[in-house]
Amino acid sequence: MTPTDQDSAATGPGTVYLVGSGPGDAGLITQRGIQCLQQADVVLYDYLSNPELLEYAESAEQMHCLGSHAQRKLWSQDRINEEMVAQAKQGKTVVRLKSGDPTVFARATEEIEALRAADVPFQIVPGITTALAASAYAGIPLTHSDHASAVAFVTGHEKPGKDGSAIDFAGLASFPGTLVFYMGVTTAPQWSAQLIEHGKSPDTPCAIIRRCSWPDQETFRCTLGEIPNLLHSGSKIRPPVITVVGEVAQDHSIPNWFEQRALFGQTFLITRPEHQAAELRYPLAELGAEVFVQPAIDINIAKDPAPLNEAIAYLKSFDWIAFSSRNGVTFFMQRLRSLDFDFRMLGHLKIGAIGPGTAEQLASYGFQADIIPDEYRAESLVEAMAEQVNGKRVLLPRASRGRDVLPVGLAQHGADVTEVITYESSDVTEVSPEVKRQMESSGFDWVIITSSAIARATAQLVPEAMSSSNIVSISPITSDTIRELGYEVTVEAKVYTMDGIVQAILEYEDQNSV
Repeated sequence: MTPTDQDSAATGPGTVYLVGSGPGDAGLITQRGIQCLQQADVVLYDYLSNPELLEYAESAEQMHCLGSHAQRKLWSQDRINEEMVAQAKQGKTVVRLKSGDPTVFARATEEIEALRAADVPFQIVPGITTALAASAYAGIPLTHSDHASAVAFVTGHEKPGKDGSAIDFAGLASFPGTLVFYMGVTTAPQWSAQLIEHGKSPDTPCAIIRRCSWPDQETFRCTLGEIPNLLHSGSKIRPPVITVVGEVAQDHSIPNWFEQRALFGQTFLITRPEHQAAELRYPLAELGAEVFVQPAIDINIAKDPAPLNEAIAYLKSFDWIAFSSRNGVTFFMQRLRSLDFDFRMLGHLKIGAIGPGTAEQLASYGFQADIIPDEYRAESLVEAMAEQVNGKRVLLPRASRGRDVLPVGLAQHGADVTEVITYESSDVTEVSPEVKRQMESSGFDWVIITSSAIARATAQLVPEAMSSSNIVSISPITSDTIRELGYEVTVEAKVYTMDGIVQAILEYEDQNSV
């Protein structure tokens, strides 16, 4: 027995959590599900679980996708069971992240049997099953006081090798309520025919909901008799799909708000660094967009901190400090803290900030900018500070690369300028698998560029996306760089902030809507 085996034997197996991730929208997971992911050592996840949820499992040692039908690399149920048991036997906390709810057509009983046979402790964390989400996200009530006082969930695809069918089609045909068929795209001609054969009217209203609660959700309304024309082995409507059968499928009392959002069905590529992407990702997602993040540049602490350390040590000798980015604020303040200096050392300084985002970052540390130019660019900050810096010492914490407008401009107005590299900016050279798949399939409707450095890096990293997509630029300077690189700018923000970008996109969409 190895030392690791001995340790595991002494402490006992870890716990396996069967967690429902919901049907697609990452916001539909429960708080308990998030807690389990945060403490996980190993995550085994269905491909239909939203990948954004894996961000909660940042401390996990291993994360395994169990494959997809499209890639034809699905893990077998036996392999999943064996992996859960093996990892737990090593004392690890395992999250088995399952699409929808673990106990609704998700084969949880087979996994629980394997865990019980191996004496591995487990817990079940429920999730929102697709049928329930469809009611809210597709505007189809499962129950109705006039039309349906009961609901039946039915599998459209029974376990292969099973002795006969366990589905009572005669009972379902006369069921006094709503039927919801899970999966069953390829078997739809058979189950719909069985319902009709046993007395269900072919005129019964139906609704097919594909990828419920995902940004590319689709809803098709039809009748039971039309089902075989829409769902079959060669159908253009691909899984995952559920089908609602019953009078409620023609009810329009709940508006389909989800598919009516301003940016629904459009795909966006954000090229900002990962830690800054949320400022755009969440507003765009709320408007219905499908958002991908592929950083074009990496931001890290300066390789040589000595010049910054020296500047901090002599802060009392400076009259001004001017920040040209949020990153400059963040890395400067972090360095100040790491050196055990008190923020009160900045009390005598006047502070310039290039824009409201930078000022907002300063405010998070308890500081208020003395100057914020009306136009958020280096030239404007120079102009705003010009009359106050003659004969003054100005500290400029900055990136390892970028325009020299600020130091040169302030020096021309009589300032004694000290530049210190606060953080390093480097180009990303590899595209994420998720973004690569999207580019190879349907591409992007929009690419968002938020600086000249990002424009140049994006053109090197994903030139095909730049060529085939609408491009959104944050400012005239960034737009000039994009055009110098040979690309057209579709939308330019009037206000050079993340909110300004979103507003500019919405105005463009409103002007060009049919």
